[in-house]
Amino acid sequence: MSDFNDFNNPQVTKLPKHLRQFIVDQNYAKYTPVDQAVWRYVMRQNYSYLKDVAYYPYIKGLQRAGLSIEYIPDLQTMNNNLAKLGWGAVTVDGFIPPAAFMEYQAYRVLVIAADIRQINHIEYTPAPDIIHESAGHAPIIADADYNNYLSYFGSIGAKAMFSAKDFELYEAIRELSILKEAVEIPEFEIARAEERLQHISANMGEPSEMALLSRLHWWTVEYGLIGTLSDPKIYGAGLLSSIGESSSCMKENVKKIPYTIDTINYSYDITKTQPQLFVTETFQNLIDVLEQFADTMSFRKGGTESINKAIDSKNAATAVYSSGLQVTGVFSDMGLNGSGELTFIKTSGPSALSVADKQLEGHGKQYHKDGFSSPVGKLKNSVTALENFSDEELDAIGIKENNLTELTFESGINVSGLVKKIYKHNNQIILIAFEECTVKESSGNILFQPEWGTYDMAVGEKIVSVFNGAADKDAYEEITYISEKQTEKVIYDEATTQLHDIYKNIRQIRESGNGEEQLPSLFGTIKTTYPQDWLSLLEILEITHYKGSHPELEKEIRNYLETKALAEPHHQKLINDGLHVIANPVTQLITEED
Repeated sequence: MSDFNDFNNPQVTKLPKHLRQFIVDQNYAKYTPVDQAVWRYVMRQNYSYLKDVAYYPYIKGLQRAGLSIEYIPDLQTMNNNLAKLGWGAVTVDGFIPPAAFMEYQAYRVLVIAADIRQINHIEYTPAPDIIHESAGHAPIIADADYNNYLSYFGSIGAKAMFSAKDFELYEAIRELSILKEAVEIPEFEIARAEERLQHISANMGEPSEMALLSRLHWWTVEYGLIGTLSDPKIYGAGLLSSIGESSSCMKENVKKIPYTIDTINYSYDITKTQPQLFVTETFQNLIDVLEQFADTMSFRKGGTESINKAIDSKNAATAVYSSGLQVTGVFSDMGLNGSGELTFIKTSGPSALSVADKQLEGHGKQYHKDGFSSPVGKLKNSVTALENFSDEELDAIGIKENNLTELTFESGINVSGLVKKIYKHNNQIILIAFEECTVKESSGNILFQPEWGTYDMAVGEKIVSVFNGAADKDAYEEITYISEKQTEKVIYDEATTQLHDIYKNIRQIRESGNGEEQLPSLFGTIKTTYPQDWLSLLEILEITHYKGSHPELEKEIRNYLETKALAEPHHQKLINDGLHVIANPVTQLITEED
């Protein structure tokens, strides 16, 4: 984004350009009076119910994050408040790729979907929306143990290896979530998207690191419970922002299981309520389990298996030699000895060399545009790894600038040519550039010929780490894959616009205390013109109940809503919950919790 708005928030300011590309304007003016009423209804329900089942004092957490019951949060206000907690927030368009999402967390920035759910999905939506992201994630950010887990998870998740299937799954989830929140989409289109998602989910093969990590994320950050199995409290944002599931999840038919590393064996379906949930005793246990899993990941293990994962991903990844040299590119091949150990690695297409996450000057993807390959291992008959050779030891085997030399690795790979330059980092040799160079395997197979130009030979006994994406992301100009499928922008017809005006009018009456004489006619218009609407009636009832100025109208609306609840099972819980909150005012709840 050229006109990047950092909200004067230090965490947002630190975001690198490859993450900034996902940010969209919140465009606060797009929220309609109905959107604002949806926010207010959900927040009142949350206040009413979550005071008993949420882990963190919910109201206090909302206030510290800059959120209110009355209005959809403004991003600047949120950033002003989150900055005091060492966090920031940005808005994005729906689902973003998991690796990018994780990296935002590592930078301690909340990613908030700019859209808000439709009223017909008020209890739950599979699409990310501002209720889920801000009312779900933000209140618990004030808990230091939790937000440390969140940012640490992000730093681990950003390194997780993908499979090509993960990208298909991401696209399918994004498409379905967009269709479910779009207006007037034919049922067959949603059914087809659900079928496609189910098919991809059922044919994922061996789950990737990112797929397994996503499960840990889902069962903790999104759907986690904390405490004891008999008396758990909610801390997961998916539950905190779902007024339907936050209640149903506490019932006995939803199995409660202790949270351990075994949780990675449980997949999840974003379109359904969860059949089981996992309970951690402490947030420290979440970090312990994450550490356990991280020890199995390529960025900590390296070696053959990790390069294999990089090849399977078909996307840019980085391999780190034991010398510290980092090779970024799309890995396409590797060589193995009889023991299954790496003898060389190869990338195809634009590649780059870095050290300590900074690209080596002159070794970007324009220079290595056709890929990069190099041996891995020790020199034949050498006890010391080449990266650890002293200047005297280098001299002894002819490695000095402008000198012809010949090297043979334990694998049998032979490199002969004129030494052009020796690169070092922290007194270790990381790269040797050769002119007039020939590289061949013991079989005689030619890997590099003099006429191909300079041969840059990576130095390192082992590949100690492999991780997703580039080492120096900004130098690599990593334009992370962004879906072409954008969220639907609703255009309202005249009848809906008039309904918006009714909601706006009701809010003005409630907030100003003036204009109550309009309430009977507003009730009449809603009954006749908008018989499907229930939320505006609850808002009128609320005014009449608190003011006590229209007892007959209050009675009439209450009877109408109670009849409507019986006649419309899909609205029954929503109406009854709304009536409950009117009878038990939120202001009273705030006082109780404070």
